[in-house]
Amino acid sequence: MPALPAPDYPVDVRARLEADAKEVIARYPGARSALLPLLHLVQAEEGHVTRTGIRFCAEMLDLTTAEVTAVSTFYSMYRRKASGDYQVGVCTNTLCAVMGGDAIFEDLKEHLGVGNGETTEDGAVTLEHIECNAACDFAPVVMVNWEFFDNQTPQSARQLVDDLRAGRSVRPTRGAPLCTFKETARMLAGFPDERPGAVEATGGAGPASLIGLRLAKGEAVPGRGADHVIAPRATADGAADTTGGEPPSGHPAEEPPAGHPSSHDAPQQTAASDDQHPAGPAAEEGE
Repeated sequence: MPALPAPDYPVDVRARLEADAKEVIARYPGARSALLPLLHLVQAEEGHVTRTGIRFCAEMLDLTTAEVTAVSTFYSMYRRKASGDYQVGVCTNTLCAVMGGDAIFEDLKEHLGVGNGETTEDGAVTLEHIECNAACDFAPVVMVNWEFFDNQTPQSARQLVDDLRAGRSVRPTRGAPLCTFKETARMLAGFPDERPGAVEATGGAGPASLIGLRLAKGEAVPGRGADHVIAPRATADGAADTTGGEPPSGHPAEEPPAGHPSSHDAPQQTAASDDQHPAGPAAEEGE
């Protein structure tokens, strides 16, 4: 068991962190609501959430160290051990996996000589597999400190980590310029990115996502015919209908069947909706 209590920060570090913490806490009507950003703040100091960081958050928010520990160990964004300057995450959810994410992850483990959640000997790169990051139309996706590197291959991913370890300049496919994990943690704590041009840098959704939006708006998609457009909903008098009356297949010429506006919205014969078989709360288990 570790010695208790955890050691405190050096006096100068403690004073600096207290000033930052008070600024964060003041943004919330209840102090304990500031716990998540404060965990990012202490992570920005040491690169992971240490026992000292947990003690600091508890003292600033009048919580127990057990309460802070429970939160810090629940979210994967908070690191429990020292890690690299660059957190390299390979998406291995379904679409990225079948598009090459699994191959990229296995290749990087061999190339870097580390396993999942492990850090290279030089302390530059921590490799991990990550869950979906909502960039499926750019699959397979690799993220470095939560910035996107889209449409990766094993070869491009190897070059990426080699550049990171060598200190060469690396730019994400979209979004803000890359920075270290500690710098990223401070931004997640709620402090501004003061690098010139960083805030203005941005990146939007990919073509596949935007096609879905255009279809929802009833717009034609380049290279497709009118039968690929979901017609705007209309009432009998031709006015726009916002109540759910689109044709069942989305084809403009097809009429919905009588009785309900859409095949997707047809009422189901369930116990809750069937008058002949009403459902109600049971007095005891099994009734």
